[in-house]
Amino acid sequence: MFDTLRTKYYIRFSQDGQYYRMVADLFGFCPNNIELYKLALVHRSATITLPDGSHLNNERLEFLGDAVIETVVSDYLFVEFPDFREGELTKLRTRLVSRVALDDLAHKIGLDEWVICRNSGEQRKNLLGNTFEAMMGAVYLDKGYDFVNRLIINNLFARFVDIDEVTVEERDFKSRLLEWCQKSHRTLRFATSPNSAESELPRYHSVVYISGEQMGEADGATKKEAEQTAAAIVLPLVLSDEIGDYILDSIDSISESMEQDGKSTQNS
Repeated sequence: MFDTLRTKYYIRFSQDGQYYRMVADLFGFCPNNIELYKLALVHRSATITLPDGSHLNNERLEFLGDAVIETVVSDYLFVEFPDFREGELTKLRTRLVSRVALDDLAHKIGLDEWVICRNSGEQRKNLLGNTFEAMMGAVYLDKGYDFVNRLIINNLFARFVDIDEVTVEERDFKSRLLEWCQKSHRTLRFATSPNSAESELPRYHSVVYISGEQMGEADGATKKEAEQTAAAIVLPLVLSDEIGDYILDSIDSISESMEQDGKSTQNS
């Protein structure tokens, strides 16, 4: 109640009333130090030069906000998804804090209407996501970690990010394996069948074949679970093989180049 009254007072009587309104509209609270939020809006292309020659823009706040957002999201994922392995948590966090994701979130809350920027084109690339990071850096300095944690998770993510959908997409190993096979021009087949009634294993057993070669197998309580688990086993294998092939090809290319250089030296 008091925060609402204070916000209304500053909006009406402060010379920075428009900025108090911005914070209230975008994030729903009244700031203590409005100067932090004003600075967070200043892109480096609109850098302010002070009489002493120093420069003001949002790059330092952006640096801080980047770390704050990553910490908040890491904290949230660690608590909410206790069955996720470290690699899965890392991939999910990467999707949630990627520049594309933050650009989209900043646009949804209306931050693009407030950014102070003079340049266009390439220098505007990732502008919104960077400004959002700067704003979260400002919130952290102004209100502290617990406050910015609640703001990001309970307010912004709750309203604008479907974390369950992102999680399902990240754990859909079968679709990701199929996508890899299509890009690699290979065939994918799951041979899934029920286990015997006497077996103590889960009900279904699935074997993954890529271009006719058996790559992995797994069991599951349902057919879908067995195939997803089998795909989760095979996917890292094919991706590591892809990286290994790339490295070997690169080594071969370097070796061929060195041989050609050696021949050229001998001929000269």
